[in-house]
Amino acid sequence: MVANKMFAQVEKEEWNQWKSVSEEISVGLRDVVGNTPVGQVAQDIVYRQIQLMKSLPLEASDRVMEIQQRAMQAVINGERPDQLYEEIMASGKVAASRAQLIARTEIGRATGALTQARALAVGSEGYWWRIEGAGTRPSHRKMKDKFVRWDNPPTLDSMTGHAGCLPNCKCWPEVHIPEPRK
Repeated sequence: MVANKMFAQVEKEEWNQWKSVSEEISVGLRDVVGNTPVGQVAQDIVYRQIQLMKSLPLEASDRVMEIQQRAMQAVINGERPDQLYEEIMASGKVAASRAQLIARTEIGRATGALTQARALAVGSEGYWWRIEGAGTRPSHRKMKDKFVRWDNPPTLDSMTGHAGCLPNCKCWPEVHIPEPRK
């Protein structure tokens, strides 16, 4: 009982600390996205990703745009995919597993767009593809440690996108920051 109480207290303290740091980061990200060219570039990247989904009917693409805008807000606010999942589920007409996939993917795309925009702003031409672990898909595993240019995302399993921006992708881009010129 004492151990359970202690663990509960530690968990509560860790949550409060995470929330505090997340709020600080959120203020900075909100400023970057709302008041700098980086934010506009990130929004443009997201918009282009949605335009690539040619198979979507107009009504569905509008819904995707709403979800993607909400995902960007979630990233700025330091929210987890489960919070976006709850909103998608509340909208109805979607299975729980599909809502979970959408939430994870859209948070990944929003994070990826923000990372790409910030990297481009400092002159990065690309990144090294990093993978999560043993559960990684074979096509993603083949990308491990490869350099990918921002202007040439790979096509894997008939989908084109950067690390972390494809459905159920837990990979991430390790951004190449160029050396400052002297």
